[in-house]
Amino acid sequence: MIISDLVDVLLQDKIITNKMRIRITLIYILIISLLAACDDMKDVATPIDLPATPGETGQMYVLSEGLFNMNNSTLGLLNFDNRTFNSDYFLFQNNRGLGDTANDMKIYGSRLWIVVNVSSQVEVIDLKSGISIKRIPFFNSNNVARQPRYIAFYSNKAYVCSFDGTVERIDTTSLAIDAVTSVGRNPDGITVANGKLYVSNSGGLDIPNYDSTVSVVNLNTFTEMKKITVGLNPYKLDTDNEGNVYAVSRGNNGNIKAKWARINTQTDEVAQTFNDLPVVNFTIHNDTAYMYNFDYVSNMYWIKTFDCKTERIISNNFITDSTVLERPFGIYVHPTNGNVYLTDARNYTTKGDLFCFSRNGMLRYKMENVGLNPNTVIVVP
Repeated sequence: MIISDLVDVLLQDKIITNKMRIRITLIYILIISLLAACDDMKDVATPIDLPATPGETGQMYVLSEGLFNMNNSTLGLLNFDNRTFNSDYFLFQNNRGLGDTANDMKIYGSRLWIVVNVSSQVEVIDLKSGISIKRIPFFNSNNVARQPRYIAFYSNKAYVCSFDGTVERIDTTSLAIDAVTSVGRNPDGITVANGKLYVSNSGGLDIPNYDSTVSVVNLNTFTEMKKITVGLNPYKLDTDNEGNVYAVSRGNNGNIKAKWARINTQTDEVAQTFNDLPVVNFTIHNDTAYMYNFDYVSNMYWIKTFDCKTERIISNNFITDSTVLERPFGIYVHPTNGNVYLTDARNYTTKGDLFCFSRNGMLRYKMENVGLNPNTVIVVP
């Protein structure tokens, strides 16, 4: 006998009133709805219509940082082979959320590493299953959050820069922090080149008193060797095939504009400054830099490509069709087929989109509502 039948019997025997019946029926409907929702949680991957794209197989993770202090970062999974997308894959694989403001994501070995800034932790995930292996807390001896930002790897070690002015070294086998070193104020970018670690010191928490340096860290002694002045409010760092480090300096969103610089890692000096390239974010693939600028006042943007060998612009307009984004937020290049993925944060408060372009700047497809402020995508090799 189901609940509705029982209610009818009780009503006939005058044990309950019509008003009580309505309430019980509503509760019954709510319970059924919740049970159905729980059942749906077993498989939340939804079919998506993607065109056949050469060399696009396997899976791709999509990291969305959510909103600051809202504890709603997500990790989505796009399956190229069966054409499905699970927008909250981490939650359904681990029965808990990812945390607050996930900033960075990289693969090392058979694991996916995610840096979660406000929650002050690094999540280490099995690359195949999406199951969390370990959640590494980032707090100092006084239990104050270090606020990790970005991660780099070198010789079985993970290096994480944190807003408290430190870099933590993690053994990738034991998954334990085995050393900590000090750099500059509020480091906000990290890369390895020529056997050294480069860390951008933004000073971003001391607005308007930004920092303007990149720290060079000796990986053998794990101590800072020197600081290189690059520009106001340094941020993203990346390395080309020749061992040069490129640095974004974001300026102050006012009278001091963003600029891009190249560091010679043999001399650890700035070799070239590109004042006419106010880059906000970029990535390097096969010595081509894919870069964009976004003006937060005018809401205007551009997306360019740059040759890291000749140090010259390849194209002033990467997108060669009529595709329009609202607010570019992340950029990534497929490691084998050269497809370029751009994420769009829209208005920062609603779920954003993912655009896939050919290397020639033609739109292949667009995926809507992939996550709230999607900042990083990465293909599983």
